[in-house]
Amino acid sequence: MSKERDISSQIALIDKYLEDPQHSNISPSDIAKALKIVHTNDEEKFNEYLKKIPNDCLGDIALELPEKHLKEIIEELPKKDLVEVIEELDSDDATDLIQDIEEIDQDKADQILSSMDEDDKAQIDKLKKYNENEAGAYMQTELFSAKLDETIKDSIKRLKELKKNDEIDDAHNVYVVGSFNNLMFTIPFEDLIVADFNQSYKEFIKNVKDEYKSLYVKDTDDIKDVAKFIKEHDLAVVPVVNYHGELVGRITSDDIYDVIQESATEQIYNLAGVDDEAEEDEELWSAVKKRAFWLFINLLTAIAASMVIGLFDSTIQAYVALAILMPIVASMGGNAGTQSLTVTVRKLALGDIDTQNQKEAIKREIIMSIINGLLFAVILGVVASIWFSKPMLGVVIGASMIINLLAAGFFGAVIPLILKRLNIDPAVGSTVILTTITDVVGFFSFLGLAKWLLIK
Repeated sequence: MSKERDISSQIALIDKYLEDPQHSNISPSDIAKALKIVHTNDEEKFNEYLKKIPNDCLGDIALELPEKHLKEIIEELPKKDLVEVIEELDSDDATDLIQDIEEIDQDKADQILSSMDEDDKAQIDKLKKYNENEAGAYMQTELFSAKLDETIKDSIKRLKELKKNDEIDDAHNVYVVGSFNNLMFTIPFEDLIVADFNQSYKEFIKNVKDEYKSLYVKDTDDIKDVAKFIKEHDLAVVPVVNYHGELVGRITSDDIYDVIQESATEQIYNLAGVDDEAEEDEELWSAVKKRAFWLFINLLTAIAASMVIGLFDSTIQAYVALAILMPIVASMGGNAGTQSLTVTVRKLALGDIDTQNQKEAIKREIIMSIINGLLFAVILGVVASIWFSKPMLGVVIGASMIINLLAAGFFGAVIPLILKRLNIDPAVGSTVILTTITDVVGFFSFLGLAKWLLIK
């Protein structure tokens, strides 16, 4: 019954949206989620809704849908409608959608591009040339700029025409450019409200040039660096220039939110030893293969740890309590290492750790590991002594705890830094390497000390 109510509520949401799609306050992502639920239960109704959603709204919704649903949109809608859907999007979103279509059906994508308005096609071709990690791949070319000698009144008149013709959305600033379209100043629209509209921009900024000095990024900058830049300067939008200093586009905060979310998702998946692209793939086998690879690596490391235990088989046979306490040593080391590893990887991603302060980061993790090691060495030492009525056993496991937590903190910080220096994603494989180290160090220190101090 609850499932039926859920489907009914999603249908009601879509129906409400369709009453006035252009002015609805229901977000495209909400409609996309509703459509996915409808598709699961009634594919025919899903296709029916696709045809009812206006083309100028469908693009934003399509971008939120997984590949298998996008494939159905491509199959259901005629080429003419698909062309209109893409042309209604901002240039960055239009490029994203056409690239998604290319991955599904290259021929269909080519047909759509060949039927598009030449200006729209040129913008998409321009953005497609950037690498996926470059700022240019995330920028939209729609923006509002004005020449230095243009009057504010004339520029506002142009802006009204652009808005009237739906050629620009969400304009925050006017970008003042020179004769060769080189970016010179950025002026918020709120400052223009109190300006003399008969003034030229050159006259308006005459005495306040520094106030409107432009913050910008280059089209070839890494998008993760752009995200940090926007965060540091608390920007809603940032202009993009090419290597000549010419204004070529802008990146808005909504695109940066997507970058941050994708980066966070990638890190979480990688730390868990799974591939983010494979997990998002609809094909089960793709995800299975990626997971199996890291599970195989983990199997090899587990065998290595078991071989260390095998070195002390006679010690364990002579003192059975060691077998009971071994998992505690390994578990504490693994968890402590994961804490250090996660913090270090996250700080590297945010740019909080660099070559200047990486020694301080390692030192911090070592100090915390020693403190925690001493704390839990006392706790576990007392517990083991009372549990097995053997004070020296408490000393052994306490000393092993200090050694293993120290190793966990040190290597949890060092491994990501080494991988970063080797230009390898610090999140990829770090957990497997760290687990091997903490297991080997933990077992070797615990059983080695036990053989030395307990076995006569």
